[in-house]
Amino acid sequence: MTALAPYLSAFLLEHLPRERNASPHTSEAYAHSFKLVVCFAAARLNVKPCQVEVEQLDAPLILAFLRHIENERGNSARTRNARLAAIHSFFRFLEYRLVSCLNQACQIHAIPMKKADETLVGYLTRDELLALLDAPDARTASGIRDRAMLHLAFAAGLRVSELVTLRMDQLDQQTAATIHVMGKGRRERVLPLWKETVTAIKKWLAVRNHNGDSELFLNAAGRAMTRSGFEYILTKHVATAAGKQPSIGKKRVTPHVLRHTCAMHTLLATKDVRKVSLWLGHASLQSTEIYLRADPTAKLEALAVTAPPMLKPGRFQAPDKLLAMLRQAGHANNYAE
Repeated sequence: MTALAPYLSAFLLEHLPRERNASPHTSEAYAHSFKLVVCFAAARLNVKPCQVEVEQLDAPLILAFLRHIENERGNSARTRNARLAAIHSFFRFLEYRLVSCLNQACQIHAIPMKKADETLVGYLTRDELLALLDAPDARTASGIRDRAMLHLAFAAGLRVSELVTLRMDQLDQQTAATIHVMGKGRRERVLPLWKETVTAIKKWLAVRNHNGDSELFLNAAGRAMTRSGFEYILTKHVATAAGKQPSIGKKRVTPHVLRHTCAMHTLLATKDVRKVSLWLGHASLQSTEIYLRADPTAKLEALAVTAPPMLKPGRFQAPDKLLAMLRQAGHANNYAE
């Protein structure tokens, strides 16, 4: 039997950040996935988490874990697939370092991803967005910060991880008119900002604690804003905006919905999915096609340039058998002559 802890530690602390050059967000997500796996295995095997062996993480246990997170934790198919992707990556790492687990790794690699429903993306209308951006109280430092965060999250279409990890040196120090974003897969992009967004950021910089962390957005203690912190802020301001625009209160508004809103509004303005892809930092246009399915204007334009079929309304009548026989007989006589 082989102890799991040394190999898992090498995978998370050395292989991912150094060899795979994975982002801190990816490493954090993989670590959380294995926290769930190890705790599930320890409870199932009646041992301490540090006593779990590599050989005990076999295919039946992994399948039981996947059923557990779906049925008992209520995870979606996408979350289930994300956990399985972390497990697949770990066993690819083990294949070259622990030959005895090669057959075990092959069985786990054979566990397929689960097909997920491709639902339409949710986004905010113009009126809902304006109500949300106006929700923070501009008379307080926290309100100024929140308004700048909401403006930047929408205008730049940032992922929540990109927003909360944005550092001061990634912002144009002279005009604050552009930001340098390190995105998913370590893809970099430079984005210009609207005047309204620049104004909101400058107001925040004027009251920001200069003795705090190097990140652009800080909490009340001067520490970097966290994902959960921004989610709490967003939920609070959505409730405030619902008083002015009730329709937003009926929607589930997450940080990623602000990114979807940026994409949809950019697509409506430019009619160019390639520009949306560049703005959001997608690896390929395939990731951006979800917005085409949610945009009704492109489909209406297709209907407008397509001529409708010229069909006359009527009712179907079965042919008379006697008349059909007479026509057939007439044709037969013509051929005989």
